[in-house]
Amino acid sequence: MIEIRNLYKRYHNHHGSDWVLKDINLSIPKGVSVGLIGANGAGKSTLLRLIAGMDVPERGEVIKNCRMSWPIGLSSGMQGNMTGRQNVKFVARVHGGGVDVQKVIDFVEDFAEIGDAFDEPVRTYSSGMKSRISFGLSLAFDFEVYISDEATAVGDKSFKEKASQAFKDRIGKSSLIMVSHSEGILKDLCQSGVYLKDGRATWYDNVNEAIADYHRDVEAKKAARRQAKGEPVAAPASVDPEALEALKKAKAALATAKGDVNALTRIITQVEKSGWESPEIDALRKAQKEARSRLRRRKSRFEALSTPADEPPKDK
Repeated sequence: MIEIRNLYKRYHNHHGSDWVLKDINLSIPKGVSVGLIGANGAGKSTLLRLIAGMDVPERGEVIKNCRMSWPIGLSSGMQGNMTGRQNVKFVARVHGGGVDVQKVIDFVEDFAEIGDAFDEPVRTYSSGMKSRISFGLSLAFDFEVYISDEATAVGDKSFKEKASQAFKDRIGKSSLIMVSHSEGILKDLCQSGVYLKDGRATWYDNVNEAIADYHRDVEAKKAARRQAKGEPVAAPASVDPEALEALKKAKAALATAKGDVNALTRIITQVEKSGWESPEIDALRKAQKEARSRLRRRKSRFEALSTPADEPPKDK
């Protein structure tokens, strides 16, 4: 569990020193993946750095009772005159704890997909190449919580898909705390959400509700600006009670399906370590496959009910 108590943070500059975050109190349960949501400048990356221990609060504290990764994709800690391979080897050896250094090196080399450049000095790398190395290095270790600030935005389409899948593979074994401008990524990878607004943080058990509230606030601000300019503002659409009830049921069904998938993933991980017979594991995997199929159907149903009839579906 991660506890954030009475946390305040501000940065002093010539523009003044308004609070970026003020009186943040959150409890992030073990095994729950969380998406940080808010407008640009709301403090999402600041809160992520404070949780990761890369920055210190002005007041308050962050209490961590878990093994947490460094921010995935962070490349500022690499030594420029050393090669990618040497940097990875150095981190693996420093990390210790019985880590198989060669296994870590092989994993990162395969995951980063930078070819012969892996044996070139890091100072010759592009920022994307550095991020690929750092991304792979983070995933080479088994952390209980992974920290990600737009890590899935690194690289081309193929690598982005690979990065997203790498996160999905860890759901059930580890959890994520992430910032991403892709709502599709947040909905796929996170169960809960934290909405940051005006320096305050609000916890949502369901990340979809956090995203919905964020959009409502965005639309309200747009309407206020139009009204200030004397432009016509459309009245809020009336809500069909039956449609609202159907949406609530679809959301509950979606949450249940997500829980089934996560529970089966955890069980399969445990029984594989326990040495169960293959037929028993095969049965669990079949159940997991059916649960994932059910999750996809319920997600499609929920999204269909959530999208107004005159509004095209949003890109994932």
